Amino acid sequence: MSRLLSGYDGVGLEETGMILQTILEGLGLGALLVLVCAVGIRKGAVGMVHLYSHEVQDRCVKLGLTTHAKIKRNALIFKAVCVPGYIAYVLACVYGINGARGFAAGFWQLLVILSVMNLIDRFLIDGYWVGHTSAWEIPGTEDLKPYITAKDKGKKWLFGTVGMAVVAAVLAGIMINAGIHH
Repeated sequence: MSRLLSGYDGVGLEETGMILQTILEGLGLGALLVLVCAVGIRKGAVGMVHLYSHEVQDRCVKLGLTTHAKIKRNALIFKAVCVPGYIAYVLACVYGINGARGFAAGFWQLLVILSVMNLIDRFLIDGYWVGHTSAWEIPGTEDLKPYITAKDKGKKWLFGTVGMAVVAAVLAGIMINAGIHH
């Protein structure tokens, strides 16, 4: 009876709590991504045109909305700020807050957080915000819609699943090899 009351069914209350915590941390990372996107398009979607196809980028340059140099600069800033920021966030959550020890514990927590963010990116940002609102519409490029083609969606889903698993494994491996959390 004590096993039943303790929630034992193969996964204990502690493990269930950690799963829920990592899901919440993934929602936090997803919220950061939404915030980055909102800031990026605050003066119009041209601010994030580096995330669009080259065809849309070229049209924006042709229309005088931006330059190739600005697109490249914005892409570099996005990568230089977001990638390290996201990595710092997931490592702080998994190793600092959650106290993960060992490769397996770090890997699954990193994978859950990154996967939740990926789902937010695919469904909320790409599927709804970009696909069904005018927030990401760039005047003069409407004929180039959908901005995220079926081929692009396939690539994003592939990277978002397999790629996030690879990222989680690499980060967990780095933490172990650095001797930070055995």
